Amino acid sequence: MNICMFTNTYIPHVGGVARSVSCFAEDLRELGHHVLVVAPRFHDQPKKENEDQVIRIPAIQNFNGSDFSASIPSPFLISQKMENFSPDIIHSHHPYLLGDTAMRIAGRRSLPIVFTHHTRYEEYAHYVLSSNTMKKFVTRLSTAYANCCTSVIAPSRSIAALIKKRGVTRPVAEIPTGIDWDAFQKGEGSRFREQAGIDASVRLIGHVGRLAPEKNLGFLAKAVRIYLAQHDKGKKSKFLVVGEGPEQKRMKQSFADEGLGDRLILAGKKTGDDLVNAYGAMDLFVFSSMSETQGLVVAEAMAAGTPVIALDASGVREVVSDNENGRLLPADASPGDFAEAIADWGKDPDEKAVWKKNALATARGFDRMKMAEKLSELYEHMLQKQLKPAAEYHTMIGAWEGLLHGLRTEWDLLSSKVEAIADSIGMEEDAG
Repeated sequence: MNICMFTNTYIPHVGGVARSVSCFAEDLRELGHHVLVVAPRFHDQPKKENEDQVIRIPAIQNFNGSDFSASIPSPFLISQKMENFSPDIIHSHHPYLLGDTAMRIAGRRSLPIVFTHHTRYEEYAHYVLSSNTMKKFVTRLSTAYANCCTSVIAPSRSIAALIKKRGVTRPVAEIPTGIDWDAFQKGEGSRFREQAGIDASVRLIGHVGRLAPEKNLGFLAKAVRIYLAQHDKGKKSKFLVVGEGPEQKRMKQSFADEGLGDRLILAGKKTGDDLVNAYGAMDLFVFSSMSETQGLVVAEAMAAGTPVIALDASGVREVVSDNENGRLLPADASPGDFAEAIADWGKDPDEKAVWKKNALATARGFDRMKMAEKLSELYEHMLQKQLKPAAEYHTMIGAWEGLLHGLRTEWDLLSSKVEAIADSIGMEEDAG
């Protein structure tokens, strides 16, 4: 099967969507499919990238001060590649920019198109304009786009329910991004600690993710500070934070202001074996984001055998089971409640062992090859169904273009949608 994926963010960008597209493309090829990824050009992209597998579109680099590239339409370049590749399926990972290109190609070639709803786009509107108007705009755009597609993928049950409630009427399949379970079994936590100068006796509370406002990091930092100041008199614990972002300075300052600066370890961005080893070094993983579509970093922590304490939120509740593989606290829990949960964890050695065992079992269910097989089955199902007549695809494109025309009367679409959403793609992390 020839599968063409369109994405606004891709490796070497580090983020949930880029990682999802990269992993699925790699695993689908392992299953025998041919996958072509259409993505923006980045400054630091691989110099010897396989042009049969990836086509890079000219883009405005570091758009709006981010590490996101806003693609410039290149119809001739894409058209020629489509003729040579002859796709059977179009898979769009965004509802705008290259997502718009994906929709048009599917319509012109009368091909089925699937859209993965990776992101709660309204949670990122604050990067340009924090207003209900902006949130309604991006929500309406993603919902209308989904309804022009043949099928929609939700990364979790929570998001499937949410987008249906918002008006998505197309068939929705729940397919999370998979994790490399085997790789996490080989993590060397002791090596990470040694390289970072962290003693083996230190109880390491960890977090992985982009340090951005939508991740609810103010809450998490306060909860950990309360725990360190009130529950850890022996100063046996430290807070390891893996990731970078605009909240980094604020977090560092908040710990310093309370005399806890030496208890915070900002490790920066990690990938590959370094990231796996970082997870392995943690004794406990904490997470408070309320904006996820999938708890990808939560599943990764569990794959390393690390129990999790998190707030009940979309994407997370599908991974964390309260008092089984960690703690899932109510969404309205206070930082003090969260600190109490950290303090209670590990008091019962038997419970600690059970949580670790169950965490490993939970993570096993997110094995990336299993997820790739589910996606392959969805593609096969779409192709086996009687394809629509070409006229219906032209109607689909007409509906999409009509929607865009209507949105232009509300907003200057070309400039505003890029300004409103570009940072969200640059900031997307674990799409979970």
